[in-house]
Amino acid sequence: MGDNVPEKAQPAIRHGGNLGRARRLFPQAPEPWIDLSTGINPHSYPHSPIPASAFARLPEPDTLSALKKRAAESFGAPSEDHIVASPGTQMLMPLLAQLALDRGARRGGVLAPAYAEHARTARMAGLPMTEVQYVNDLLACDYATIVNPNNPDGRVMDRDALSAIATSMRHKGGLLVVDEAFIETGTAESLASLTNEGALVVLRSFGKFYGMAGVRLGFAVAHPDIAADLESRLGPWAVSGPALHIATEALADRTWQDAMRLRLTMQAGRLDTLLRKANLSIVGGTSLFRLARDERAPHLFDHLGQSGILVRVFDERPNDVRFGLPATEEEWQRLEDALRTFDYPSNV
Repeated sequence: MGDNVPEKAQPAIRHGGNLGRARRLFPQAPEPWIDLSTGINPHSYPHSPIPASAFARLPEPDTLSALKKRAAESFGAPSEDHIVASPGTQMLMPLLAQLALDRGARRGGVLAPAYAEHARTARMAGLPMTEVQYVNDLLACDYATIVNPNNPDGRVMDRDALSAIATSMRHKGGLLVVDEAFIETGTAESLASLTNEGALVVLRSFGKFYGMAGVRLGFAVAHPDIAADLESRLGPWAVSGPALHIATEALADRTWQDAMRLRLTMQAGRLDTLLRKANLSIVGGTSLFRLARDERAPHLFDHLGQSGILVRVFDERPNDVRFGLPATEEEWQRLEDALRTFDYPSNV
């Protein structure tokens, strides 16, 4: 467990996707870089041309309403009134902590290891957060966060167990936040249909599965009262016109979604094969990323970096290394070649 850290003492958290830093670490690495440090689909959704009006005008309320209706249908939410659209779920995290504080929350908890921004943003909002290893420890909190499926290890929580925690939170006036950013690519069951109970908020990401993280779009699914509160905190025009156009189209494209899930599953299997050939132990993941554990992980990070391949390592868990999926056959070959030439001995 970890104690709450005052705002001024909050350390910066290192994330994946920083190619600028990678180039500074490995200035002699070959270009172009292959970024495997994120869990973002390398095969972006092929949206139709964006109309010029989406850039020239402020987003129309009717356009936002159309997206929310489509999102409700896609996520299994009770209605569009349960949907909040935001410029990324990252923007929603501190707002949820502030909302919980306003509702009387005094003790927060997150099931760890997990995406570190949940704890950091809640602490920055003034809510003490404890990182717990056992789900039952969250019952002592009045603000609980669970990532399902989890990042970085792909852990999946049972839907009934999560529902029971939400019920406990409702009885004490608390709030359970379930981050389902990777649910399109895993075996977890969504809790979006249960959000009418009032003590549950489900977060959904657009950029990861649809391979469009730069669009900056995410959703909260919550009771209409909570949804209205979050929308008021976000303010008007929170989501851009281009994002509304792309997401409304993508969320309705079941043919693309089904084909992409199959494609990602096959590619995750291919990645497993490469990692096992390199004698790496796979300890979890989803079809968008794999987590390996090996005492040579820091040396593997350096070796791949010198080959122009960026993977995700973790300061707090130095034996863990996460791999995303290569985008092209050329990238697959470069990764295979780099893993084949990694010969740093074990038991270092």
